[in-house]
Amino acid sequence: MGTKTADETGAATGAEATNDEEKVNVAKTDEVTEAEAGPAEDTATDEIDDEEGEELPEAAQEGPTGVGQGAGAVVSAALGLVSLTGSWVGTVASARQSLVGQLHAQTATSSDVAKLLDEGYGDAWKATALWGGVFALIALIVGVAVLARPAFGAPGKPQAGWIKSVAWGGVALGVVGLLLAVLKYTDLLLSLPSTS
Repeated sequence: MGTKTADETGAATGAEATNDEEKVNVAKTDEVTEAEAGPAEDTATDEIDDEEGEELPEAAQEGPTGVGQGAGAVVSAALGLVSLTGSWVGTVASARQSLVGQLHAQTATSSDVAKLLDEGYGDAWKATALWGGVFALIALIVGVAVLARPAFGAPGKPQAGWIKSVAWGGVALGVVGLLLAVLKYTDLLLSLPSTS
């Protein structure tokens, strides 16, 4: 009565025994995988360190990535486009000159139509042309600087093709914008109508 046989012990505590065996197996498996993985991880880490050690001097030798040149090329193209389409600054300057012309017209004692037309609209047109020319000149300078940068940069590292293309686009837009600004400012393009 007080003693149990092997069958009774296994039947009574079978679930507990199974859990204990699983715990032992799991613990042994974890220890084995840690022991096996430990040296392998160290070896893999050493290989990665060796590879990184080799890559670091190459990265240092590569030099600049050209991000600044690309940004300059995009800025040049954008400023060239602004010089052609107009800007907020040009619009405000034009409106200001138009207002000044209207004030002069109200206070003027003479009613010379040509003078009033020139003060009211001609000066506003010239202000717009002036600001367009400023944006075109900046676009031209930035574009040329981006194109000339490789001559003063790291030798042997060519400039990316898209950077050259966008910079040339900015230069071209700058030249066209500057030409149009000069033509508008000198009244060779879209001059004021004659009053006679």
